[in-house]
Amino acid sequence: MQTLIDFDNAPIFAIPLADGAGTAGVREGMLIEGPQGWGEFSPHPDDHATVRWLTAALEPSTVGWPDPVRGRIPIAVTVPAVDPEAAHRIVTQAHCRTASVDVGAGVLAADIARVEAVRDALGASGTLRCDARGRWDPDAAAVAIPALDVAAAGLEFVEQPCRTLPELAAVRRRVDVRIAVDESVRDADDPVRLRLGDAADIVVLTCGPLGGARRSLRVAEATELPCVVSSALETSIGLAAGLALAGALPELPFACELGTRPLLGGDLVAASRSLVAVDGYLPVAPMPPAPKPDLLGRYALSDPQRAAWWRDRLRAAAAAG
Repeated sequence: MQTLIDFDNAPIFAIPLADGAGTAGVREGMLIEGPQGWGEFSPHPDDHATVRWLTAALEPSTVGWPDPVRGRIPIAVTVPAVDPEAAHRIVTQAHCRTASVDVGAGVLAADIARVEAVRDALGASGTLRCDARGRWDPDAAAVAIPALDVAAAGLEFVEQPCRTLPELAAVRRRVDVRIAVDESVRDADDPVRLRLGDAADIVVLTCGPLGGARRSLRVAEATELPCVVSSALETSIGLAAGLALAGALPELPFACELGTRPLLGGDLVAASRSLVAVDGYLPVAPMPPAPKPDLLGRYALSDPQRAAWWRDRLRAAAAAG
């Protein structure tokens, strides 16, 4: 632990993704150590909210997180766009009672087969939701959502079926399944001032791109809608911030999409501190776990050009903030 924040020597990591977790192949980011511990700065390459990401990374290491009102968080297992057999296996191994299934990346028949496999793995009592990541237009969404609702034997909600708020509002008027808004909130210039109108029933909060737990709580208060907390595919150090947010929300009606650690092929903390759900829950901790030096070495980004890109990105975020 240190008293000053050293941006110039912040560790840069590159962790391979698990099979089926995505097409990028690797998850990159930086760790920032402050007076109170560690935070994670890992905006995706196309994420322009780098100042908010830096604020989120500095929050646990400087001012700390808000006080929790609950000690453990129900977790939804994330199912990528994999084949039905792999989807079934992911859900069975996770031991969670809720699953969030990626849809919209291919043909609808493949999505239906994946959702049916997840329903089989969850059983009749499990809860199932879908995340389209803005891939559909309103007409496609109006066709796909009822079909997936049937395949799921009832969907809890569908996350970001279309890109824009007007499109979401149009879909919401045409389907009976609840609509959750995610990217439209995290990508907004000022999420606190965003007016959702009739575009959504639920708001998804992601700590990094919203600027940390405290700022995410302000977004939740401004929207006046039920909230669910999601991951941006961070290491356990970054995931701890999402758990802190979920722990501090006044109400938590939904399982949180913070069970993404198995989608990474490794972690930066000791196995005993790695945030993998147990019996469908994860604990809220007062501060993030610290990285292990040997794991920082194992997953250090070796490409000097990429490392320079990350350091420039961090410096630009710090200067803009």
